[in-house]
Amino acid sequence: MAIVYDKLLALKIPEVEHAYGPKDCMLYALGVGLGHDPTNADELAFVYEKNLKVLPTMAVVLGYPGLWTKELDTGIDWVKAVAGEHSLELHRPLTPSGTVHSRTRVVEIVDKGAGKGAVVYSERIIDDKATGARIATIVQTTFCRGDGGFGGPPREQRPVHPIPERAPDLVCDLPTRPEMALIYRLSADPNPLHADPAVAKAAGFPRPILHGLGTFGVAGHAILKTLCGYDPSRLTAIAGRFSAPVFPGETIRTEMWRGGAVVSFRARVVERDVVAINNGRAQITV
Repeated sequence: MAIVYDKLLALKIPEVEHAYGPKDCMLYALGVGLGHDPTNADELAFVYEKNLKVLPTMAVVLGYPGLWTKELDTGIDWVKAVAGEHSLELHRPLTPSGTVHSRTRVVEIVDKGAGKGAVVYSERIIDDKATGARIATIVQTTFCRGDGGFGGPPREQRPVHPIPERAPDLVCDLPTRPEMALIYRLSADPNPLHADPAVAKAAGFPRPILHGLGTFGVAGHAILKTLCGYDPSRLTAIAGRFSAPVFPGETIRTEMWRGGAVVSFRARVVERDVVAINNGRAQITV
């Protein structure tokens, strides 16, 4: 089994209709660590139905198209596939309930060469079913570690956002819980890499890892807390490159650099001093 460039680019990924409500919003927030301190009123607003707020990064689990790298005829060695980069643009704040319609398509494949893997770019458009209004646009990359050298045409990876070469302006440490991946997977990605020790070992990890988008949600929380006063409407876009795994139970330190409406950031695992998300860029209203 191997990637066939034209076939994968033309892949028909089923469209998704997704109804969600307050319980889904609260479960997602719990899955990225909010409510760790149940007396914190700012966090409680996202995990308690009274005047419920919705985390902006919850958009990444709406209209989720499933584990299509495994379930469809893609040629991808899905066990060795991990999240590469993720970009979320919100066209309007999320509401605590609704029904969305999503369309996902493969937009490019980069063959990095034999032994170097391949990068698959996909785009997901999320619209409100009732009105047709655009809610979010998501562009993500999947790093297919076992699929390089399939003979794809010459393509370059997209450039990443540069991080300033100075100390961060702001830092926010947030804990993750040992069971975080088991909670997060209930909102979307059920990949057993994040739950089954045997699958994690087969993929080259000593134990199940946190979803890259779980780490993404923690970094989004840090930005929302530090720069947006916990106002979800102020965080309108967020993107980053996944550069190292996080093991549930570790502490994520989000380092931030102000630049007007643009925030540069990276997320570091405190215990091992490794960068889990690099080249981060967020857009906020100031």
